[in-house]
Amino acid sequence: MPRKALQVCPTPGCPNLTPQGRCPGCQAQARAERPTSHSRGYDRRWLRASAAYLQDHPYCECDDCAPLPPLQRDLATEVDHIDGLGPLGPRGYDPANWQAMSKAHHSRKTARDTFGH
Repeated sequence: MPRKALQVCPTPGCPNLTPQGRCPGCQAQARAERPTSHSRGYDRRWLRASAAYLQDHPYCECDDCAPLPPLQRDLATEVDHIDGLGPLGPRGYDPANWQAMSKAHHSRKTARDTFGH
């Protein structure tokens, strides 16, 4: 099986070669520096609120899925904050600021909003 060429770690200033993504050292450092999900507001209260929302909104409501009939949409597994501020934002617990999304669609939206991709 052919091997992938090694690439330089994308972390600025890191010279390490890696087959994909960040090198293990930079990945561990990034994880250690990121605030915990609990400190970002994703606590027991959020888990209960999002689970209740998903019960009422079982299908993905992203821009790509919204025009489709419900049974042609992906199943929703996550609740997205439309304003991108999460549960600690001023509208964190306002259901009008939420949309049910599949994991893949939520990850794509988050990457686009965060990194501009």
